[in-house]
Amino acid sequence: MTLMALSLVVGILVDDSIVVLENIYRHLEMGKTKYSAALDGRNEIGFTAMAITLVDVVVFLPLALSGGLIGNILREFSLVVVISTLMSLVVAFTLTPLLASRWGKLEHLTNDTLWGRFALAFEQAITDLQQWYGRALEKALRRKRYVLLGILTLIIAAFALVPTGFIGATFIPPSDRGEFLVQLETAPQASLSTTDQLTQQAERLILAHPEVVNAFTNVGTQSGQMGGGAGSANANLSEINVKLVPKKDRKITSEQFGTLLRDELGTIPGLKVTVTQTNITGSAQTPIQIAVKGVEMDSLWKTARVVKRITEATPGTDYVQFSTKSPKPEVKVRLDQDRMGALGFTSTDIGMAVQTAFRGNDRNKFKEAGEEYPINVRLDQADRKDVESVRGLMVTNAKGATVRLDQLADVYETVGNSVLQRTDRLNSITINSAAVGRPSGTIVAEIQKALAKEQLPAGITIQYLGDAKNQGEAFGSLGLALVLGILLVYLIMVALYENALYPFVVLFSIPVSLVGAFLALALTMQPLSIFAIVGLIMLLGLVSKNGILIVDFANHLRKEGMALSEALVEAGKERLRPILMTTVAMIFGMLPIALASGDGAEVKNGMAWVIIGGLTSSLILTLFIVPVMYYIMTRLMERVGGKRFGRKRRKVEGRVSIA
Repeated sequence: MTLMALSLVVGILVDDSIVVLENIYRHLEMGKTKYSAALDGRNEIGFTAMAITLVDVVVFLPLALSGGLIGNILREFSLVVVISTLMSLVVAFTLTPLLASRWGKLEHLTNDTLWGRFALAFEQAITDLQQWYGRALEKALRRKRYVLLGILTLIIAAFALVPTGFIGATFIPPSDRGEFLVQLETAPQASLSTTDQLTQQAERLILAHPEVVNAFTNVGTQSGQMGGGAGSANANLSEINVKLVPKKDRKITSEQFGTLLRDELGTIPGLKVTVTQTNITGSAQTPIQIAVKGVEMDSLWKTARVVKRITEATPGTDYVQFSTKSPKPEVKVRLDQDRMGALGFTSTDIGMAVQTAFRGNDRNKFKEAGEEYPINVRLDQADRKDVESVRGLMVTNAKGATVRLDQLADVYETVGNSVLQRTDRLNSITINSAAVGRPSGTIVAEIQKALAKEQLPAGITIQYLGDAKNQGEAFGSLGLALVLGILLVYLIMVALYENALYPFVVLFSIPVSLVGAFLALALTMQPLSIFAIVGLIMLLGLVSKNGILIVDFANHLRKEGMALSEALVEAGKERLRPILMTTVAMIFGMLPIALASGDGAEVKNGMAWVIIGGLTSSLILTLFIVPVMYYIMTRLMERVGGKRFGRKRRKVEGRVSIA
């Protein structure tokens, strides 16, 4: 996460220096010396640079201090962004003016060189763009209601992309990490050796593919299962961890390769195959987990089958199965207390005899050359192979009397579950499913709608676990951080400007950024994940900068006596260049992350596209919505209060001593 943060803040770190350098260069064009231009330019824009930096800091600070799962994931990310952004402000206030005062100069471009012709053409294009924007802004200020109506329509349309299904939702987007888990299950009564033989056959098929680097196998156990070995209930289970070559060296994705292997391994008789992709945390848990809880097992199984049927019918689900494995044959021993009392036997006598016969007794030790080895004593395999072996087991009590087990208890064969699951002290069955081709959050939402139409038996409850649970908690935490970020951005600007009106005007740059953010997610077919929401939070500080640049310079021009409309048009034209420079720098800084296609790159793609889309729409729409709202708010407060709203900020002039 720290490396991701460093790659994301590359474009942000140059913002402060760009704003300061652009203003210093503007003072150089006024005819000032390098020293005077550096000093005056930094002093004039320093307050604005501080504001645009602090809005980034206050946005990420709540994430750095948050707890829970989302705090563990994003704490390092947020701290890196906060500290690096503060350091960029220090550089912009110290090193940048120093270098400009020593080596800054005006470039006198001519048409004599190729670079000169290109630079003059580019400069003319920027000038033409400024003139066009000035004329467009004058028209927008005369037709304010149409501007607001058009932007409101775009915002509503952008938000409608989520409920209409154009943008899905998930906790963490699935990524191709080149690693997955193949879980195998043989017949319930299969021995460990039989499972091992079938697993070795599956291994040979897997390793025959050139895309496979290695495979690590466990026989007699699976991830999330208890126990293991020949005497356990999991002797018919095994799993193979498969590692593939890097994504660039293969033509199919990890998910497609897993489907191919499932079809191949499915041809092995007596083998049930499940393929689970490894997520960002390195675990291979299924993203969709639905727990059915209750007291009565009959009602529980009935409801679980309904949930499984609905899940299988939902598009995008695969490998739908119960958390409990297939029922296995078992031998039950029902003790007869009357016969035991008459013959002088206790349940302890019977339990110890059965345990020693079938599991063994390793209390005895063999010592040789200073080493100690346990000796396990139990019946031979031929004497413990079926239910008759249990019935004929000889049991001895404390007095030395010996009888057959079937003289003390009823011994019979039945079928039962190998795993009993309980959640919140209730019997439970979990339906697990993979998500293929669709976001897990969207799939779970459809399952919830379908289950809402079913009549559940009394005492049965359904709980959504896995990614659905994590997504709900994470989205709630990030939503709170988003609201808190907006509030902190407003409060920090109120404190800096000593005014409550103009910071509110700056906040109108935030909703217009969501237009491009949601549109980018829809066009790139990226789901709304926790990283996409972090991108939205990141936009709070990034897009506020554009509004701050316009509002701050408009206030400066109005203090010099310029009329309201003229000040807004002039502020927009003068600040168009630094807005373009900072926004384009950030967009190009995000492009490598958005276009990355390496192992696990899908996790970060959505965040980068959110930032690129939000910056693009903010670049276009903020240039109109902020001046329009500034005009409306100023006129409204003049009409209400009879004078301009807010206190005039006092300037504190400091002495500059030259050593």
